[in-house]
Amino acid sequence: MKRTLILGGLSAGLLASAVVAAPAQAAGDVASDSLASTNLAAQQVAAFWYGEMKANLIGATPYNVETQVVGKHVSTGGPTADTKPGVVPAIGDEKKTTSVSKNVNLPKTTGKVFFIGADGKPHWCTGTSLQSSYKNLVATAGHCVYDTASNKATLDKWVFIPGYYQGKTPWGIYVGKQAFTHYDFDVYEDGDRNYAFVNVYNGVLPVAGGTDVDWVSKPYPTKAQAEKAKAELEAKKETGYSKLEIIEYLDHWKVVPVGTPESKKVDVDWDAFKKANWPKQGLDPKAPANSYKAGTGVVDAFITQNEFRAPAGTQNDGDSYWLNDKTFVFSYKIGNTWKYVKRTFWVNYDLDYKVKGIVLSIGLKDVGRLGDNVGGQGLAYNQKVGQSVYVFGYPSGKHPDGNHAFTGHTLKWTYGKTFAAKASDIKAEEIIGVKSSFTGEGSLGSSWLSQYKSARRLGYLNGVTIGVADTDGNKRYDTSVSPYFDGETFGVYKVAAALWSGKIV
Repeated sequence: MKRTLILGGLSAGLLASAVVAAPAQAAGDVASDSLASTNLAAQQVAAFWYGEMKANLIGATPYNVETQVVGKHVSTGGPTADTKPGVVPAIGDEKKTTSVSKNVNLPKTTGKVFFIGADGKPHWCTGTSLQSSYKNLVATAGHCVYDTASNKATLDKWVFIPGYYQGKTPWGIYVGKQAFTHYDFDVYEDGDRNYAFVNVYNGVLPVAGGTDVDWVSKPYPTKAQAEKAKAELEAKKETGYSKLEIIEYLDHWKVVPVGTPESKKVDVDWDAFKKANWPKQGLDPKAPANSYKAGTGVVDAFITQNEFRAPAGTQNDGDSYWLNDKTFVFSYKIGNTWKYVKRTFWVNYDLDYKVKGIVLSIGLKDVGRLGDNVGGQGLAYNQKVGQSVYVFGYPSGKHPDGNHAFTGHTLKWTYGKTFAAKASDIKAEEIIGVKSSFTGEGSLGSSWLSQYKSARRLGYLNGVTIGVADTDGNKRYDTSVSPYFDGETFGVYKVAAALWSGKIV
């Protein structure tokens, strides 16, 4: 995977129609990583989530890597602005509007980010759609993009689903194309820079009529060799397989003795029967009559002459031995009496193994750009600490006392004023906190929206949850924390906001 570091100062300009107050210089360095870099790779990622929806989407668990590292202590700190305050208006709010609503309407922009974690299992965080030049940007926590647990760079099969609810994808699945974060988080895991901006392709929904395109590898003589080949393919994130599995098959041209390693006893077809040296299998017609007894394993049952007569088209070996539906029938004569016997024939075959991958298991249709479908929040940076924010996310999991307050199935919100904070258990000097009962699991990446207009469901993103804390020791989480968005945050955002992504189908 190619990684690019965009170094040095950044231009002070914002999106053409989105400037309120730009910093004199957007300082800092930007790290960029590819997610699904080709249309084919993106199609396969979408097919993976749609094709195995119950196991992957519905069965995914919240990602809680380092979510609760601030549980011991949170105190007042000192984040400071590095330039003048600035905002980027939300999509639809480029021209200043005023609206009043007494209700808290949940934003359509918020949804779940899904990916495969370092443990190889599906997980999710919270993410939100953000204003950008091409209406294709998602904001979340840095931990929800970069795999700090195993240092494998980006998390695999990354997608954003706005409005997700129990397997439903009302506006489609948006596959990640390129991820941006601050260099200090990407390299040093600096908690002050624990945020990420991800460009996504146009959304897709499933359609009927998709075809399965299977790829099967060369045969491997042992299962261990096949497992090694499977692991090597899985390590290549862009091989294009939405599912890999090992299948076993029989080498019909190599019958082996019972007990041979990498072998299997199966009922045979006609070709295998002819090669299997039947007398050694206990079916010797010259044996005395009393050696054939029904139920002994040598003979399933004695049959009548009419039952012995095979239907038209049944094959034989020229000696009255017939095979019909994998059942062997034979006749022999004792004196002047004919006996007719049937038996299911078994033989041990040599096993070989192949690695099978499903390339595309479902049809997809384009549903357009993320921002056109659900809108996008604005961005605020270098804001005065103490402003009121709404926090929107999908909290899940338990409080330390075992209380399971949230399921993670539905979008929740809290409201409070930000305060400067420092945490003893996280490598960060300038973070902010807000009083919140959100539990850690699932709330990672939750959006902090200032000046949220409930009627329009829009505001300014001014933080993302990176951890939770129990500050009073009562075993209930009461605080969420976020990096302080400053000019360097805007610098990372500005690079991501200018990138085009396009369609995948």
